[in-house]
Amino acid sequence: MTLMIRPAEISDLAGILEIVNDAILNSTAIFSHHVVTLENRRAWFLDRKERNFPVLVAALGNEILGFASFGDFRPHDGYLHTVEHSIYVHRHHHGKGVGKQLMPPLFEAARAMGKHIMIGGVSADNAGSIHFHRSLGFSETGRLKEVGWKFDRWLDLVFMQKNLDVSSSSHVHP
Repeated sequence: MTLMIRPAEISDLAGILEIVNDAILNSTAIFSHHVVTLENRRAWFLDRKERNFPVLVAALGNEILGFASFGDFRPHDGYLHTVEHSIYVHRHHHGKGVGKQLMPPLFEAARAMGKHIMIGGVSADNAGSIHFHRSLGFSETGRLKEVGWKFDRWLDLVFMQKNLDVSSSSHVHP
């Protein structure tokens, strides 16, 4: 069977939910202590769809190995051309190239929507995710010290960004 990268469907939400809740319970990838419900993921999914933001899944048959999406970076119109992405891969599939297959179609979707910059917020203690983002052309642009609390310790948040312009040497005001 071949790994397929495709738009998510409602039927994929149980797989997405499993990945999200595992990240909440077992990692610092999400600065939250509370698992989410299927209804929460349904509302998130429908909101993304209503706003024309992509939700992509990496599927092997009926199994969801990972997902990626993006949304507004901030609500003000001056940030219209900047998005913040999320990418999560099932922990049993880390390091197998699932994320590297999910990101290029996400970049293309952002470019098609006229987006200029993609932001990623990564826990500073997640060296694997920082390396992953760097390998995709993201650079570290900021570090917020001790803004998160999880597992009885303070967490730093690293902001990474990627210029989505095909030619980043010429910036034209939209």
